[in-house]
Amino acid sequence: MENLVEVKNLKKNYGLKEAVKDISFAIKKDEILGLLGPNGSGKTTTIGMLLGLLKPTNGEILIDGKKIEGNRIDILKKINFISPYIELPKKLTVKQNLIVYGKLYNVLNINNTIEYLVEKLRLSDLLNRITGELSSGQKNRVSLAKALINNPSVLLLDEPTASLDPEIGDFVRTFLENYKKEKKISILLASHNMNEVTRLCKKILMMKDGVIIDKGNPEELIKKHGRKNLEEVFLKLSRNKNELY
Repeated sequence: MENLVEVKNLKKNYGLKEAVKDISFAIKKDEILGLLGPNGSGKTTTIGMLLGLLKPTNGEILIDGKKIEGNRIDILKKINFISPYIELPKKLTVKQNLIVYGKLYNVLNINNTIEYLVEKLRLSDLLNRITGELSSGQKNRVSLAKALINNPSVLLLDEPTASLDPEIGDFVRTFLENYKKEKKISILLASHNMNEVTRLCKKILMMKDGVIIDKGNPEELIKKHGRKNLEEVFLKLSRNKNELY
C-alpha cells in the first residue's frame, strides 16, 4: 500500500538544542500511526514540521509524493489537525466556525460537507450554540469537525480525546476508526492514552529525547519489553535514563 506521508532524516534544532534528531518514518494510506513519548520527546515539534509551521533544520517531508518545501500551499490543503491546545474562536457559533474554516480551505459545497459532519459527529443540537459556552466534550467534537472540513488526506491528532469522559471518548475513537476506513486517509495519533493507541494503531513509534527509540505493533512491543500492556512499556522507556531498550 502506498505511503501518503514520508519523513526522511528529519532534524530540528533550536540553537544548540536538538529537539528532533534524524528521524524517519512513513504513514500508509488507510493507516493510523501512533506517536508516543513523554513531554519534551519531540512529538509536538514533529507535528509542527508536518503542518509546515516549523521549518526543519535538515531532512525532508513528503505528502502524497510532494515535498512540503516548495509545495506548501497545495499540500496544506490536504492536511488538517486537532489539538487540545488550540481553541476555535469562542464568540462564533459552531456553524459560523465551520463555515469560516470551510471558506479558508475553499471547500466546495460547504453546506453539504457541514451536514455530513454534523450528522456523523452528532452536532445538530450545537450548531447555533456559542462555541465558547460548550463543554470540553462538545468542543472536542466541533474541533474534529473543523479538522475534517476539507476532507483531508492526512490527519494529525494531538491528544484527540484528552479530558473527555469514557462515553464520548469511545464515540470519538469509533468515529475515527470508521472514518479512516471510509475515506482511506493517513492518521498520525499522538496520545498519552495507551488503551486508545492500542485500539487504534497497528504500528507505533516510541520517541524520547528527539529520537525514535523503538517501533512495532502494540503486541510486539509488549512482548519485546516483557510487560503486561503498552502503558507499562511506555513507562519503562520514559523512565529509563541509561538505556533505550
